[in-house]
Amino acid sequence: MKPKILIVDDDSTHRKMLETVLSTDGYNIRQAEDGQAAIAAVEESFYDLILMDIRMNQIGGIEALKGIKEISPEIPIIMMTGYSSVSTAVDALKSGAYDYLTKPLDIDELKILVNNALHHHQLQQENIYLKERLEDRFDFSNIIGKSSEMGKLFETIALVAPSEATVLINGESGTGKELIANAIHQNSIRKEKPMIKVNCAALPETLLESELFGHEKGAFTGALKSRQGRFKLAHKGSIFLDEIGEMAPQTQAKILRVLQEREFEPVGSSNTIRVDTRVIAATNKNLKEEIKEGHFREDLFYRINVVSISVPPLRNRREDIPLLAIFFLKRYAEKNRRLIKGFTPRAIDVLMRYEWPGNIRELENMVERAVIMTRSDTITTAELSDTLQALDYEEQQSRIDLSPGRSLKDVEKEMILRTLEMAEGNRTHTAKILGISRRTLQLKLKEYGVN
Repeated sequence: MKPKILIVDDDSTHRKMLETVLSTDGYNIRQAEDGQAAIAAVEESFYDLILMDIRMNQIGGIEALKGIKEISPEIPIIMMTGYSSVSTAVDALKSGAYDYLTKPLDIDELKILVNNALHHHQLQQENIYLKERLEDRFDFSNIIGKSSEMGKLFETIALVAPSEATVLINGESGTGKELIANAIHQNSIRKEKPMIKVNCAALPETLLESELFGHEKGAFTGALKSRQGRFKLAHKGSIFLDEIGEMAPQTQAKILRVLQEREFEPVGSSNTIRVDTRVIAATNKNLKEEIKEGHFREDLFYRINVVSISVPPLRNRREDIPLLAIFFLKRYAEKNRRLIKGFTPRAIDVLMRYEWPGNIRELENMVERAVIMTRSDTITTAELSDTLQALDYEEQQSRIDLSPGRSLKDVEKEMILRTLEMAEGNRTHTAKILGISRRTLQLKLKEYGVN
């Protein structure tokens, strides 16, 4: 795609000369005769660079510069003037100009500056998501797991990542599908470019289409200015379409076209934009069932399902639960400035026996809560959720000897002492589980000789 440059000057001869010089270098040139026309042009379309005179009739360059920066602050603007004045240059730079040239222009200097400014703009666009990309930068060592299921997943990522294939990641909510997408991107030839993420379930259909493909000013109610879409931001990189199964048929058709033709039109525009973007999609739905029910396009399914990766639920990789729990413990202990050594063996046992319907996300949230709630340097079952405490209680109950011939007093004693053990000595928690007052519990324990 040719960089689009707007030349702003009230001297038509000078504008024509600049267009001739820059168009020969392959740039897409547009013109505006004064500052007011320049502001209007920026409101209507995208520009990669603006070359603007300072002294103009109507609205001058400095005033137009300020107006343009309010609309699109990321556009680099090079100012021109026939009056070599330090104060004028300072005013322009303070107002947000990229750089400053004096007339008559040195053509070689102009070309170098334009090239540098465009490169700077490209870096700016890529850096919109740089912080997020760096925070989410993963390699295989950051995907935690030693189970056989995870071993197979690592092998698949190693084979798929260097390719250009479209990938569909399947898995229940909370299994870490986005983590897998990150690993694929960061081990691909596109890793130096951004991976742009879009949650298809989080936006209404009208906004999703605009988010993906961009829009022109006035394309719909509330579109006060033009906006670039995520596909354009992901040019030469990757785009992650999370929960693609939630996408409406109209948008599915546009995604299919991007995959087939590598091009699209922004909402409200007839201009075709070509992109080179790798698509990684994810879903927690059975798309074959969605196709049968008429909710998902079969042709799109085969386009995104070039390589299919299934992320196992946590209940199918229980040996990884202690590793994940300790990983999250260290993270949130550091975040909350807590000195916590680890989990009790009983707490780990309960974590491994739980079914985890919310998968890794549920485990992470539970560990974070436990770190905050614990009053000691070790996390016990008392700091886990009520669901896990009940699971532990049921396990302990099943071990109580209820064989005929035992007195109720002996059974009661065993139940109280086992519950106290389960609660790891926490008498308030023990009384709560048994449904008795703490004073009653204290009297019972004194009767049993427990201090």
